Amino acid sequence: MSLAGLFSQRWPGVALFDLDGTLVDSAPDLAAAIDAMLEQLGRRKAGADNVRQWVGNGASVLVRRALAGQADWEPATPKDDALFNDALAMFYHAYENLNGQHAVLYDGVEECLTRLADHGCRMGIVTNKPEQFVAPLLEQMGIEHWFDISIGGDTLPVRKPDPQPLIHAMTELGGTRGTTVMVGDSVTDISAALAAGIPSVAVRYGYNYGAPVDSLGADAVVDSLAQLL
Repeated sequence: MSLAGLFSQRWPGVALFDLDGTLVDSAPDLAAAIDAMLEQLGRRKAGADNVRQWVGNGASVLVRRALAGQADWEPATPKDDALFNDALAMFYHAYENLNGQHAVLYDGVEECLTRLADHGCRMGIVTNKPEQFVAPLLEQMGIEHWFDISIGGDTLPVRKPDPQPLIHAMTELGGTRGTTVMVGDSVTDISAALAAGIPSVAVRYGYNYGAPVDSLGADAVVDSLAQLL
C-alpha cells in the first residue's frame, strides 16, 4: 500500500501511535533517569547518545541494557536479578520526577493529529512505556486530548512486538485491519503491525536502536508526520 493509499485517497478510521521516538523525543528524560540510577549504583553515566540506542522495549529492558552498558545483555543470574530489581526501582523513582521535563514533541506531530481528528479519525497510543508514565507524559506535552485509548507496556500480559496490544486498541476504537494504521519508529512497532495485519508508517527520526527503518517492511517511511498530510 502506498503512502497515498494510507492517507490521501482515504483517511484512516483509526490511527495507533507509538509514543517515545514517534510523537515525543523523550530520550533526554530517560537518559537523565538512567544516569541518576547509575550514579546511585556508583557507576559511570551512560549519556543520552547511548540511551537513545536502548529505548523501545520498555523500562525493564532499558535498565538491563544500561546495567550491561550495551544493547545486548546476557540472561541474568540470581545476583544480577537482585541488582536489577534495585536498579529498576531507582530508575522508576528518578523517571517519575523527570518524565516530560525535557521532552519535546517532534515537528509535524500537532499538525498531523489535528488533521486526523478533523477527518474523524479515532486515535490511540500503543507503547512499551510503563502505563504509569504514559498519561503524565501526554499531559505534559499537551496532546492527551487527542487519544481515546492508551496501551502501555504493562497494560496487557504481552507487549509489542506481539500484535495483541495493537489488535486490542484497534478493536476498542472500532477499527478494522482495513481502516487502521500503526505509526512507529522502530522494528518493534513495524513487526507488531505486520503480525497484526495492519498497514504501518515508520518515521526516520526515532530511536530504532541506531539502525535505519527503511527496510523494516513498513507501508510508508517518512521524515516527518507532516508528510502524511
